Amino acid sequence: MEYRVLGKTGLRVSTLGFGGSEVGYQAVAQKTVDKILNTALDAGINVIDTAECYAEGEALIGHAIAKRRAEVVLMTKCGHAPLGSASERAAGYAQPDWDPAMLARSIERSLKNLRTDHVDVMQFHSPPLATLKDGRVIEVLHKARERGQARFVGCSIDSDDAVYAVETGAFDTLQISVSIADQEAIDRVLPKAAAGGMGVIVKRPIANAAWRHGKQPPSDWYTRPYWDRLRKLDYDFLHRGVEDAVAVALRFTLGTAGVTTAIVGTTRPERIAQNIAHASAGPLPPAEYEAIRARWRSVAPSDWIGQR
Repeated sequence: MEYRVLGKTGLRVSTLGFGGSEVGYQAVAQKTVDKILNTALDAGINVIDTAECYAEGEALIGHAIAKRRAEVVLMTKCGHAPLGSASERAAGYAQPDWDPAMLARSIERSLKNLRTDHVDVMQFHSPPLATLKDGRVIEVLHKARERGQARFVGCSIDSDDAVYAVETGAFDTLQISVSIADQEAIDRVLPKAAAGGMGVIVKRPIANAAWRHGKQPPSDWYTRPYWDRLRKLDYDFLHRGVEDAVAVALRFTLGTAGVTTAIVGTTRPERIAQNIAHASAGPLPPAEYEAIRARWRSVAPSDWIGQR
């Protein structure tokens, strides 16, 4: 497993991380989550990223890593009012998204769910630009850092809003989409993040493997934009076996300058070893990497912006 330093945080992180959205949204059984995360930790993956709105995802992860917390660079995200029980709503979680009081309570709830007194990185979760310009909201995150609830603070965001977030200097880390189907950030955002000493966490690094679907998915499907883009990009390697294509996609993202770690989610324990093998193959040969970049430049219209 390769490790890199997460920008100015100084945290040593595995280049391959685990993303917790699937286990939360798909209500994966606790014993399966335990197996996935213990397999990942045993193999040297030390980055685990989740969010307060991934259904029961935080609680599942908290249970799985409770005895191994010291081995984990633990990250979560806040901003969206959880849909919890009546007692939770009465405690203030039912306030609007990005309400400062709700945010503060949500951070406390995340720590309880994760069975820890702090996370290594607390991130804003896809905030609108108006939120980023609201000093009261930024202050909640900074106060959490001052209280020791978070060692560092970050923002998960894309496109123009990501440029603004980086330029504020308010965050230690940036989480952003970068993949074979999402390359806007490579030129527009990553160089700015590097100049600011920000660690970069990449979400959706294999474009959700959207090319696997031979039939056009519904228009409201989460990965539909990537499916549409990849049909037009029509990279040669997408016509190989699925695993070969996943390997190329992951190696492309991890080989992109400015990327520190890439989080990949799964509901299957066996996928951990497969993803590690792909990542361990190292960056793509320069000619292959540049061919993917050249294809993007020749095909991608200006409205193919970063996807949340």
